Amino acid sequence: MGMTITEKILAKAAGKDKVSAGENVWLNVDILMSHDVCGPPMIQIWKREFGAKAKIWDKNKLVIFPDHYIFTANEHANRNVNILREFADTYDLPNYYDVGTERYKGVCHIALAEEGFNVPGTVLFGTDSHTCTSGAFGMFSTGVGNTDAAFIMGTGKIWEKIPESIKFTFDGSLPPYLTAKDLILQVLGEITTDGGTYRALEFDGSAVFDLNMYERMTLTNMAIEAGAMNGIIAADEITEKFVRERTEVPYEVFNSDPEAIYHSRYQFNAGQIEPLVAKPHSPDNRDTVRNVQGTPLTKCYIGSCTGGKITDFQAAAKILINQEVKVPTFVVPASTATEKQLEEETYKGISLRQIFEKAGCVIAQSSCAACLGGPSDTIGRAVDRDVVISTTNRNFPGRMGSKKSEVYLASPFTVAASAVRGVITDPREYLI
Repeated sequence: MGMTITEKILAKAAGKDKVSAGENVWLNVDILMSHDVCGPPMIQIWKREFGAKAKIWDKNKLVIFPDHYIFTANEHANRNVNILREFADTYDLPNYYDVGTERYKGVCHIALAEEGFNVPGTVLFGTDSHTCTSGAFGMFSTGVGNTDAAFIMGTGKIWEKIPESIKFTFDGSLPPYLTAKDLILQVLGEITTDGGTYRALEFDGSAVFDLNMYERMTLTNMAIEAGAMNGIIAADEITEKFVRERTEVPYEVFNSDPEAIYHSRYQFNAGQIEPLVAKPHSPDNRDTVRNVQGTPLTKCYIGSCTGGKITDFQAAAKILINQEVKVPTFVVPASTATEKQLEEETYKGISLRQIFEKAGCVIAQSSCAACLGGPSDTIGRAVDRDVVISTTNRNFPGRMGSKKSEVYLASPFTVAASAVRGVITDPREYLI
């Protein structure tokens, strides 16, 4: 009996030749990641449970990125960052990326990739549900609670159940008006927000492997929106090139066996998918843009670990060039590297930053910003009666701020087209 890619990686981490779905194993963790929201309670639990002589199992494997509530005057948010600073200083952490310094990197899930922590065949845990983003690199990555993270920080180990896998195959080629965001919204509409509960979502097919790494990260990022334990895409030449440009760490590439057992399989023709949205108030409330076009908007948002990568801004620029937005439109780079690329990358001879500025967009500093709502002074935050279309990952009531707002999730193409019209707009009107 064969194994899936997820089973193979977890077998390696457990020191076993073979594991199967439902089996419980101790895993050796390669990387533990945290940030300013969950880092402080993780540290508090670690100190309480391991005592005055507590030691970090491996300082080189602990990575901390302040990124959520950082550009704010909120005293509680600022206190959290100060706790991280003191902890990093006390324990001389080499992988602490402090805000307000040249080391600041932006949103943790993108920074993990850009700083070389995402390595094929490894195991990464983080105190954030979207840690599953890293699975785009042919590795196992998932989010855990603060108590589990504290245990990892003290031991380097965690007790886990091997998940079943669901395989999603996207055949054909992606049309020029679609992005990976449309693909994952298609998946969520099929299986709903609990259809992948405690399962691995494995993405395969020619349309997936045609994607660059940033687009692949969009797919795995939103696996958690289906309740999944992890999302994963096998590493290929595109993956290895990205990794080798950022780290010299040795790694092992795994692939699913042809005879591997899956909970279920889904197959799609990428060329037959239309631009999609998730209507309020759930990521699985899928509909075509065509069916909701004309819906009046009060705000547009292009950002987050899901939709604030350089490829997302390249897509948006194709529509926003020589246009003017009709509603407030926020551009929030997911990483400081992306923020720099807005200056360097051009479309038709104009930098992406200039395209957005001329269109009337508000360009913010790199951070999670309004994706998670945040304090009242968070840029782009939804207020009462807002109707927002966003490249982010969740649209539950209050997710981006006010519980009295409505949020539509969509691709950067769709958000950009909608910003120009001030109503939800099919991007094909600009791209075909």
